[in-house]
Amino acid sequence: MSQFPAPAVDTNHNPWQTLTSEVKYHNPWISVREDVVLNPGGGRGIYGVVTMKNKALGIVPVDADGNTWLVGQYRYPLNEYSWEIPMGGGLVELDVLESAQRELREETGLTAARWTRIARLHTSNSVTDEEGFVFLAEDLTMGDVEPEETEDLRLWKLPLAEAIRMVMDDRITDGVSVAGLLKAEKVLAARGQ
Repeated sequence: MSQFPAPAVDTNHNPWQTLTSEVKYHNPWISVREDVVLNPGGGRGIYGVVTMKNKALGIVPVDADGNTWLVGQYRYPLNEYSWEIPMGGGLVELDVLESAQRELREETGLTAARWTRIARLHTSNSVTDEEGFVFLAEDLTMGDVEPEETEDLRLWKLPLAEAIRMVMDDRITDGVSVAGLLKAEKVLAARGQ
């Protein structure tokens, strides 16, 4: 039990009031809306919200020797190269586990006999409603990689401990990857692995 208990909060009370809402842009992956709001202090303003049409999915594959796989690719919005866990999007109406299994196979060629959901997260909750899920994938079998047309991927097999060091020294900066790798390390340590 925490020495400092959390303050009492009514988690069902929304202090924001939406006056109007208008979609300003949409494509097959996102929509952007602008709301006119009254903020918690009573001030009038605008709030931009990016609504995602997919769930964010991340997978931390770990083999019997404690190795994992990272996927490297150039990220257009950042204008920089990024090492990440295998990840992608799954349509909101599809089962997240099935979508995660597809993403792992497409990006790495791996399939896993054992899947554990280790995280539910929101990727940037001040501007988007995107919900993400991270899975630990174990008992791995290698197959063929099936990247999408927009992906120019590089695979890197390395010890999970090295991937954790990359998180800690900011060589891995993607939020889903950081959360996934750190949670995978904790889950495996709790099992004594």
